[in-house]
Amino acid sequence: MSLPVFKLLRPRNIQEAVGHLARHRGDIMILAGGTDLLPSMRQKLFTPGHVMDIRGIEELHGIRVTPGLGVEIGAMTQLSAIEDSEFIRRNYRVLHEAVMTVASPILRNMGTLGGNICLDTRCVWYNQSLQFYTNIGDAHMRLDPNEMLTRVYLPESSAGWKGSYLKLRVRGSIDYPMAGVAVALKKKDGAASEMGRVAITAVNPAPLLVKGAEHALTGKQIDEHVATVVGELAARMSKPLTTSALTPEYRREMVKVFTKRAVLAAAKS
Repeated sequence: MSLPVFKLLRPRNIQEAVGHLARHRGDIMILAGGTDLLPSMRQKLFTPGHVMDIRGIEELHGIRVTPGLGVEIGAMTQLSAIEDSEFIRRNYRVLHEAVMTVASPILRNMGTLGGNICLDTRCVWYNQSLQFYTNIGDAHMRLDPNEMLTRVYLPESSAGWKGSYLKLRVRGSIDYPMAGVAVALKKKDGAASEMGRVAITAVNPAPLLVKGAEHALTGKQIDEHVATVVGELAARMSKPLTTSALTPEYRREMVKVFTKRAVLAAAKS
């Protein structure tokens, strides 16, 4: 299938890019890695009159560490660059594991962090951790048509957490998740957990933090019993719909199983 007719725009900096978004509001889409947009355009799911290629904007690329503050990841940073980053692997383990589960190595070489977050299959819940060019920041929960994501900021206070991310898929390198579980623990080796959080995705309209999980994990020595309790809490919050080859009952059960596995894996990592 061929692409529909459109005008290609290639801004040199963020200011030019935002200007194009304002001028062509409602008739423009951003091209980042292209792994989602271009196939969708070939299927005529999107037919914008203008496509803006932002790959040439240098300031949107790269991982920048500021000691004492945290790390900034440019919106155009390839997923494979995050996967290959020893700093991210060592300090932000859950992000590193999540990136490694995205599609296949070829697609991770093309796909970008910003593009992945801003897919319309994602949820604006993620935007609470994003920084927008408008500098409105965390209070601004949705990108307007004339705004763009420039970077993701990870504070140093969130570094050092142990974690695990598990994803249920029929085909590991292709499919969107039927269920996903992320576990993060702040603990020292051999010590009780100082704090813990669990989030689930793909089984509710939006990603959710599991209620009661923090209380169940904080101050505890993580063992089979604790992991089982947290798995039950996650399963109770899961409300999967009949939208895939897997039944809602099976997906809910797998949330329980994956949560238990992820809690134990995070405790041992």
